[in-house]
Amino acid sequence: MTPQINSDVLVIGSGAAGLTLALKLADTLSVNLVSKGILFEGSSLYAQGGIAAVFNSGDSFESHLNDTVKAGAGLCDEEIVRYCVEKAPDAIRWLTDQGVKFTPQNNSNPEQGYHLTKEGGHSHRRVVHAADATGKAVETSLVAQVRQNNNISVYENHLAIDLITSSKLGYGKNRCFGAYIFDKKNRSVNVFAAKFVILATGGASKVYLYTSNPDTSTGDGIAMARRAGCRIANMEFNQFHPTCLYHPDAGSYLMTEAIRGEGGKLLLPDGSSFMHKFDKRAELAPRDIVARAIDHEMKRLGSDYVYLDISHKPSHFIETHFPNVLAKCLEFGYDLCKQPIPVVPAAHYTCGGILTDRNAVTDIPGLYAVGETACTQLHGANRMASNSLLECVVFAMSATQHIIANSANIKPPPVLPAWDESQVTNSDEEVVVSHNWDELRRFMWDYVGIVRTNKRLQRAKRRVDLLQHEIEEYYGNFHVNNDLIELRNLALVADLIIQSAMQRRESRGLHYTLDYPQLDSSSKALPTILIPPSAIDTTELSNKPLSKQ
Repeated sequence: MTPQINSDVLVIGSGAAGLTLALKLADTLSVNLVSKGILFEGSSLYAQGGIAAVFNSGDSFESHLNDTVKAGAGLCDEEIVRYCVEKAPDAIRWLTDQGVKFTPQNNSNPEQGYHLTKEGGHSHRRVVHAADATGKAVETSLVAQVRQNNNISVYENHLAIDLITSSKLGYGKNRCFGAYIFDKKNRSVNVFAAKFVILATGGASKVYLYTSNPDTSTGDGIAMARRAGCRIANMEFNQFHPTCLYHPDAGSYLMTEAIRGEGGKLLLPDGSSFMHKFDKRAELAPRDIVARAIDHEMKRLGSDYVYLDISHKPSHFIETHFPNVLAKCLEFGYDLCKQPIPVVPAAHYTCGGILTDRNAVTDIPGLYAVGETACTQLHGANRMASNSLLECVVFAMSATQHIIANSANIKPPPVLPAWDESQVTNSDEEVVVSHNWDELRRFMWDYVGIVRTNKRLQRAKRRVDLLQHEIEEYYGNFHVNNDLIELRNLALVADLIIQSAMQRRESRGLHYTLDYPQLDSSSKALPTILIPPSAIDTTELSNKPLSKQ
């Protein structure tokens, strides 16, 4: 039996949020960093557009705040938004210090500052980027720094199963003590214990049949936090990126929003434009509007896709601004410089998640959540482009400060019980997992996608209840494996999305329902908060404020 693996801090997740936290904390505390795949893999790696920050003399924090709040359709916490946008320049400078090579304004004189591009929802050029592969530049630079840090122990190909809390162990006042982690290589479950546990596990877009995200986006942190007793908020707001490459072998490759920011046009199969009919900002409207417009036109025409066209720009411009997208399209026989490219919407970002304050503190002492897995109320009902990597870094920094300030007062956790496999056997029915996996993602796409109805949601709820029952029965009888753990998490996240969507009786931001197509303007917009039925005093939770816990 592997002995308990101890550290001051356990970081679960190796995207921009998890890596930033590990690096910022390692100067003071010992860190175990757990990655479910190789250290590079995760949604951050595939982020293309950039990071929004005010550097333009004609721009302002107030403008960045107003754009974010407008895109968020009345559900953003303005205090959180202001904090984030004001910290954005410092976040960019820190990333630069870590070796991230952002595209300069002038290649011959990088001292002149960053090149800034513009994306949907932004009123100014404020998106700092590294060509069209910003996430890759950030991820590779931070990974390189982590590899060199002797105070960070990295565990790759390790998948978290569940959090270990004092309430589960009957120790009285609740606190997170660690987690059970599945070692994929050795097919064993280890106990990781820490004074502080950070969930930086990303979003849950793999719950849908079509997604721009990698296979790792299975909502693990959200599901674990829910089972442990945390509030979950705004799960009905699932962002569908409007433009992913349409090709059977492309894997929903994301066509960066910066293409539209630099003049790209959306066209119907007959070559006519259509976005002006849906929003005066046309191609530069926020993602929810653009995705819904594309979905509407595809269904109206019975078409499998629309086109994205930037071929009217000079070839040199496209080769300079979008080298990676150009190369990927050429792999599939499309030349971005010469022709329109077929595109479709795909699930892209989870705007809801584990409810936290601005220090990333959750409802359970000792447990923090950062990045896409968290709901800080920065994004509201719709995330504005290039605010996601920004959120990862800014709130990782604030969490760092909170953890360091409280570390001296926290005792190390006790010896924790080992994972119990005494009552389970090897499965001879793996088809159950694969079948349920496919069914879940398909009915979520059909019934809980870009456009919803009460009947569709009711159908989805009946199916997810049955699936969860089957999955829990299977989970209780057989040894765990990667697919089973992820399926269990996805089914719970699907249920949270459906519950949240059924509660919101209006159309707002990313949640659009044909039964309530109008915005409810009769009262103040409120987030959807799902309080767990057990594990924590729900009376106490219901009275906790959102941004100041």
